[in-house]
Amino acid sequence: MVDTKQVNQAVEAEHGIVYALPNDFFGYFGWPTVARMPDGRLVVAASGLRNGHICPFGRNTICWSYDDGKTWTSPRVVNDSPLDDRDSGIISLGGDKLLISWFTTDSRQSLAKRYGDLEDPIQRARWNEMLAQMTDTAAEKYAGSAVRLSDDGGETWGERIAVPINANHGPIQLKSGRLLYFGRRFVSEDQWPEGYSALVSMSSDDGGHTWDMGGSVPLYPGTDDLNHHEPHVAELPDGKLVAHIRLQNMAGAPNKLEDLGLTHFSIMQSESTDGGKTWTQEEPLGFHGSPPHLMLHSSGALVCVYGYRLEPYGQRAAISYDGGQTWAYDYILRDDGPDHDLGYPSSVELADGSILTVYYQKPYSTDDQCGLLWTRWHLPEH
Repeated sequence: MVDTKQVNQAVEAEHGIVYALPNDFFGYFGWPTVARMPDGRLVVAASGLRNGHICPFGRNTICWSYDDGKTWTSPRVVNDSPLDDRDSGIISLGGDKLLISWFTTDSRQSLAKRYGDLEDPIQRARWNEMLAQMTDTAAEKYAGSAVRLSDDGGETWGERIAVPINANHGPIQLKSGRLLYFGRRFVSEDQWPEGYSALVSMSSDDGGHTWDMGGSVPLYPGTDDLNHHEPHVAELPDGKLVAHIRLQNMAGAPNKLEDLGLTHFSIMQSESTDGGKTWTQEEPLGFHGSPPHLMLHSSGALVCVYGYRLEPYGQRAAISYDGGQTWAYDYILRDDGPDHDLGYPSSVELADGSILTVYYQKPYSTDDQCGLLWTRWHLPEH
């Protein structure tokens, strides 16, 4: 049983912007992940240069910082398929090696409906031009979840490598050097091993070129695959894996979460002590916020950051000092989000022990396009 305690306490923090174009047609950026390279360089991957939360223009972009996040480069495009290239994870693999993860979606049906509601003629013309490129041939070639590798710090990237699972922040690298990807099934159910839930781990022993199947998470009684999304995992010093999972009500799921004593848009926890071969049945943490990102701090604290989509909107953190057995939650990183279109925070530890958390939200007002923002903060006294 996981115990949680609400603190509802603001942390002392500094805020800034990675990149934002609040008034530009292609100014929408979302769903970022930050990584720190061995020489201290920071890199943020995101889906950007978009026209909105759902649109046909999604591209995977990366920005760099050479001064601990104070300033950032303009975004460079890594992926720009004829479809919508979305949520970007990124991890450092040592030296100049990076891995980026993302998924590409064939959303022609939903985009066609949204196109019909557009009133601005310029917007309609641009959308129509892009929708014309979304063909069956493009979908067959590009749709799905994948990773790419770079050996030169993100200057150039290798070929697309398909992976049948996805998580918005991508895989992690274990102390052994092996890669572990804890994600949600991204292929049809008939292509999946019998008896597996939608939440599964995969691993790679060759730096992300090939992936082997691990175990799946037993779901909380009464919940369904449809309720579970966007997981992330961290490795503890003793090798135990702690995973967090976004839980929410979804159309088609057999039960409402509230009827099961669960909280909509919240976090579940599962653990593995054998490298992801088997997982414990997930347990609810019982507080609002998602999706989660986990980071092990050098102090031993396990830090989970998450978006908070109730008023006051913003970004929050939960902290565990005992390997995920107890959590203090709702440390407030910021609570000035203009509306609920925000979140997907991820964190890295800087050289001085401070934490840099990157996320997306509208920088100034509800009329803005969402941008990539950062918060630098220290762990509260324990």
